[in-house]
Amino acid sequence: MPVIKVLPHPEYCPAGAELRAAPGTSVCEALLDNGIAIEHACDMSCACTTCHVIVRQGFNTLEAPEEEEEDLLDKAWGLEPQSRLSCQVMLGKDDLTVEIPKYTINHARENH
Repeated sequence: MPVIKVLPHPEYCPAGAELRAAPGTSVCEALLDNGIAIEHACDMSCACTTCHVIVRQGFNTLEAPEEEEEDLLDKAWGLEPQSRLSCQVMLGKDDLTVEIPKYTINHARENH
């Protein structure tokens, strides 16, 4: 099973974490299943940007994002070239290192 290394985040994962999840599991599901309560306002339906992560290692091993995800990412806080929506990133056989951005924008809650 691949390992997801989560870099420290002051709210969700202060000490950082390493967790394992089965291939085919989304990064968002893996985080939630391991006690990292990342926001996911749209219940992982690719309709918001609250589960935005930056893939620091392993980005090139991932399937390319769909157009819908790319359109949403344009609205994400702290967008970087390696940004993805964790609900759309399905684990393969390779390990990943992810960073949860310090802030998130909930467009529905914040009336954007």
